[in-house]
Amino acid sequence: QVQLVESGGGYVQAGGSLRLSCAASVSISSINRMAWYRQTPGKQRELVARMLNGGVTNYADSVKNRFSISRDNAKNTLHLQMNSLKHEDTAVYFCNAEIYMLGSIYAYWGQGTKVTVSS
Repeated sequence: QVQLVESGGGYVQAGGSLRLSCAASVSISSINRMAWYRQTPGKQRELVARMLNGGVTNYADSVKNRFSISRDNAKNTLHLQMNSLKHEDTAVYFCNAEIYMLGSIYAYWGQGTKVTVSS
């Protein structure tokens, strides 16, 4: 079982920055894929950024060149640096971890952290 705890959300003006963190209860070097998703009311959860264990990263087109995903293996923490925030980035952001084992995918989610960007 993997527990994920997000932090760092809050209220920021458009153009500002926030840094989200996701603390894992296990060594993140044992996690095959970690990612950030976001969700707004009435919409499906969408992938924002992901990082594979080898360090490969992918971003949603809407956040490319503004957001950066990184990991601190020593602290078992995943980060999402969000710059040049826009009103449309307002959402609840969720940390996700996937472990691949014996042909199955085990997915874990944090409780979410709310980000509000004023227009």
